[in-house]
Amino acid sequence: MEKDGNLFRLDYSDEGWKGPPEGNLGYWKTRIPDAADLKAQKIDPVQAQRYFEQIIEEPAAELDRKKYVLALVLLQHRRLKLDNIRHDGDDEILELSGRNGEGLYEVRNLNLSEAENQLLQTELKLQLATEWAA
Repeated sequence: MEKDGNLFRLDYSDEGWKGPPEGNLGYWKTRIPDAADLKAQKIDPVQAQRYFEQIIEEPAAELDRKKYVLALVLLQHRRLKLDNIRHDGDDEILELSGRNGEGLYEVRNLNLSEAENQLLQTELKLQLATEWAA
């Protein structure tokens, strides 16, 4: 929907859906996978790379954890390569590039615990499954 020059999204349950609201720009239906399906599912590297490329230039600190976990996933899938590690004060910065020469991407090394990493991967799986499904 668009209101006063701003775009926003409305979400409905099956029970609440009465058809598209007047003035909508588009609509779609998606199924949110249950938690058991999500834990068994791997992150789709194509979707992960699209999302990573969308958020990497965003300066918002609240995206740092997602950038870091996506970078790790993309390194595992060999869609990114680690070119260098540099230090900026107390921060360690991972300098990455895409396998086809994209980048230079810079991601702060957050050294997350395995539990934090897994939790963020589960959140990203849900987000990618519901918002980025092709």
